[in-house]
Amino acid sequence: MVTVEFMRQGMGRALVALAIACAALVMTALPSLANPRLVVDVDTLKVYEHQDIFQKWYPASLTKLMTAYTTFRAIKAGQLTLQSPVVMSKNAAAEPPSKMFYKPGQAMTLDSALKMMLVKSANDVAVAIAEAVGGSEQGFIDRMNAEARRIGMTSSHFINPNGLPGKGQYTTARDLAVLAVTLKREFPEYAPYFALEGITTGKKDYANYNMLIGRFDGADGMKTGFICASGFNQVSSAMRSGRRVVSVVLGEESLGARADESARLLQTALTTSGAGKPSLTQIAPYGENRELVVDVSKQICSKQAAKVRSEGRDEAGRQKLLSPYIREINRPLKLVFAGLIPGSGDSTAKAGNDATGQGDTTETAKVPIPVPRPSF
Repeated sequence: MVTVEFMRQGMGRALVALAIACAALVMTALPSLANPRLVVDVDTLKVYEHQDIFQKWYPASLTKLMTAYTTFRAIKAGQLTLQSPVVMSKNAAAEPPSKMFYKPGQAMTLDSALKMMLVKSANDVAVAIAEAVGGSEQGFIDRMNAEARRIGMTSSHFINPNGLPGKGQYTTARDLAVLAVTLKREFPEYAPYFALEGITTGKKDYANYNMLIGRFDGADGMKTGFICASGFNQVSSAMRSGRRVVSVVLGEESLGARADESARLLQTALTTSGAGKPSLTQIAPYGENRELVVDVSKQICSKQAAKVRSEGRDEAGRQKLLSPYIREINRPLKLVFAGLIPGSGDSTAKAGNDATGQGDTTETAKVPIPVPRPSF
């Protein structure tokens, strides 16, 4: 009523404009304030540290954890096996990078497809998996959302199986922790898929984007993700002396920053008593603006941010790391084969064991790897 009266007096337009500007300023500043993270014990659900875990966020390629979980559920139900063919369709091949660039009609086993999706983070392969499991991409997406609701992901929704940005694609650090814990508990037999140091197609080698695997004591997975709107995200897991912990880091400024923070969280949980810590199920929703899906594009994909990230690499272009808990790998990475089915358009394709097996699929190759930054 006051605003209406002022408008009648010819003063309202200026005040309304000022109010809108102030509101816009607050909303613009919000993304820089929210930086969700937590670390939780897989078995006790004790949360050792948490911040903004109910803030909605773009999952980016962390979405592929949900794609993997939905696929594992289909395998468990007997709908397909790890050796079932996954055929690249026109729809899947049209996805933007990161991708394998396979042509429509080319096929791989589900085992190889999972490796490509989880290591290379291939968006085209994620859609091909969705079509193979769900009959159609949309059918699979419906399954993803149904599974998310079933396991208690109360603030998540998916519109695709690969994490490319779009309205209606969001999650929270809390929900990602629920998903990661569920994967660890329900499907321990598939844990090797999340712990691969890299893959080889026979023509090209790909290192895992997760810089903790092989470098952090006890690290055993899980997935990284990046789009401008989300910043650099990472879900990590580690085990020492029988203790299993999972960390979630969202919205970091670089590959190195998300690895450093993930290492810090995991180290904290692995070396701290859980006495007096709250359970993940006991933490009530908090945060005044948690229903807003934060978009950090302006902060993450600015020229200044790109300059800062470039300064975080050494002369060879490798990412520098600050964490004292991350060590350098002084050997070739261990790679496993992931490629097309023989006769499916790739003369170098070969059969091999799945990620849960041992033996002739393991190879080594010299792949550029990150090195810790000297402490001086």
